Amino acid sequence: MSKPVIGFKEFSGWKNCISMSNGTVELIVTTDVGPRIIYYGFDGGPNHLKIFKDQAGQNGGEEWLSYGGHRLWHSPEEMPRTYEKENKPCGWEIEEDGILLHNDPDPVSQMEKDIHIKMDPEGTGVSIDHRITNRNAWPVSFSVWALTVMTTGGRLVIPQNTTGPVYLPNRNISFWTYTRLNDPRVTWLDRYIFLDQDINAEYTSEPENRRFGKIPFKIGMHVSDGWVGYVNHDQIFLKYFDCDTTAEYPDFGHCSFETYTNRDILEIETLSPLRTVAPGGYSDHSERWALADNIRKPQTDDEADSMVTSIAKAMR
Repeated sequence: MSKPVIGFKEFSGWKNCISMSNGTVELIVTTDVGPRIIYYGFDGGPNHLKIFKDQAGQNGGEEWLSYGGHRLWHSPEEMPRTYEKENKPCGWEIEEDGILLHNDPDPVSQMEKDIHIKMDPEGTGVSIDHRITNRNAWPVSFSVWALTVMTTGGRLVIPQNTTGPVYLPNRNISFWTYTRLNDPRVTWLDRYIFLDQDINAEYTSEPENRRFGKIPFKIGMHVSDGWVGYVNHDQIFLKYFDCDTTAEYPDFGHCSFETYTNRDILEIETLSPLRTVAPGGYSDHSERWALADNIRKPQTDDEADSMVTSIAKAMR
């Protein structure tokens, strides 16, 4: 089998991008800012990752910008430590088995970031290894936090844990202060949770809930099956990750997975366990991505079982 082809191109106004393609899927990173993955989709197909049009092609400046795409953070979330300004060019290397993106230590957090991306020679699979190195002179406890900003109009499918003792609880869900349990974008089913990205989500008149002027929604939990899927463009984006239910995670101790949505985006977020990292030490966290075509949004548990879970398990 031949290796994926790696080349250089301009994309969304960023001139110095690296493309990786195996003839079935393409993945694009920008080196002008970041590190960021800014495109993932079938060759010639729609981008599953959101790019903010008013930020596309930009670099420099002192304002924190998301840009969209896939980024690497560290949790627990805190301002300004978490919101590192990644507005400058990032380091990169084309390696034997993929692309390495590198960011020097942030002047505030003193955290150094690396993202190593590998694409399967055939099919849609991509492996993404995240590493954060502590360059402080003291130990730091943190979780490696991988956030993928998805484009609008899709439905997130989250498998619920359905195992455990009959007489004991088997699920914890964390809710943020602005999260409404009766939000029409979320559907609470027996075996799944569906979360829709809705560009027409209502505004709220409550000032404390008006983050960025848009009604947001966020929850976090363990997803013991180790995968979620986002159905959009009649395709599904699948994200696989480790979920260690015996380890301590951020946000009440049980959030190996979190999701956030507002009128512009939906984020699929996975996290490593909380670890105390010595000076010069590092913490890793890996994800696996895949795509499948001709998938419609499920409406029921049974449809999610037949259309989404069966594909997720087959492609794992």
